[in-house]
Amino acid sequence: MPDTSTNLPPFLDSLAPDSSVPYTNALFPASNDIPPVHVHWWPCKQAGVSPSTILLFIPGNPGIIDFYHPFLTAIHNKDQSGTLAILSHSHIGHDPAVKDSAPARSTSFSHALPFQIQNSLRVFDALRTFFGANTRIVVAGHSVGSWVALQVLKLRSAAVSGVFFLFPTLTNIAYTPNGRLLSRLFRPPFPRITSQIARVLCLVPLTILCRLFPQYSIPQAQVLRSFLLSPSSIFAAMTMAHDEMLNIRELDAATLDKHRHQIWFYFAEKDDWVDQGRETILQVFRADSSTVKVVHGHRDIPHAFCINHSEELAAQCYAWLISGGFI
Repeated sequence: MPDTSTNLPPFLDSLAPDSSVPYTNALFPASNDIPPVHVHWWPCKQAGVSPSTILLFIPGNPGIIDFYHPFLTAIHNKDQSGTLAILSHSHIGHDPAVKDSAPARSTSFSHALPFQIQNSLRVFDALRTFFGANTRIVVAGHSVGSWVALQVLKLRSAAVSGVFFLFPTLTNIAYTPNGRLLSRLFRPPFPRITSQIARVLCLVPLTILCRLFPQYSIPQAQVLRSFLLSPSSIFAAMTMAHDEMLNIRELDAATLDKHRHQIWFYFAEKDDWVDQGRETILQVFRADSSTVKVVHGHRDIPHAFCINHSEELAAQCYAWLISGGFI
């Protein structure tokens, strides 16, 4: 079995090492016209073993994994088995840590949902190929990452052990309160205009940004600032958001129903990106509610949980990993 206790899996390329963090910064290299993406890899705590389970995390929008490392580190810290590994990946073009090298033939297409699905599938397939069938892969997605995770489940169902849907935007996102409010701003030419206007933000000190976003810690504000200072990242995120408004419509109830024993949901008490979608999703399971695992969060845990509620969601996901027999 492969030993990844100290080394990256061979399908990843290491970036500059950082001893201050418990994960390894790396790139998933370009392949099949898909550009490289930023990844974080948490190896097993136990030396000399192959993972019994890998948690593959797919972010929301903007799809920048630095927002989520406190959440995923908290899960990794809780693991007492020592055999859990975690891999998270950014969305194509979103992460300022990686130069946007999307195919020139159609930049907008390269940032749209079909390409992002291909990106997640190639990462999933690499994990499955290298670690083999004895390693379980649990896919977790946040917001639109849940919708991408649902496509991975649909297309790789035999190899997916479980799926955690966190604040899932699985249906009619354009008709949610935030969708109605913001969808026009995601249409061309606004992504291009907004991304160019963002260049002036280089003049805004971090201290001012922290005052504008008081819920952000300094490290999270630094991640936000790096995103706001990257016109290509803003363009990619807004272009993808436009595609979400157009294509996340009717719920794929058949896939949810077919795999009801493999899925877990976490909903906010109030979520303007999900809204009535929660009831639409739960209606799929009304006839047999015992088979679906649903948690309704506290009112003060927002859709963007990764900003300052990472510990609460980490505890919940770790409890799911235990109850599902994954660790």
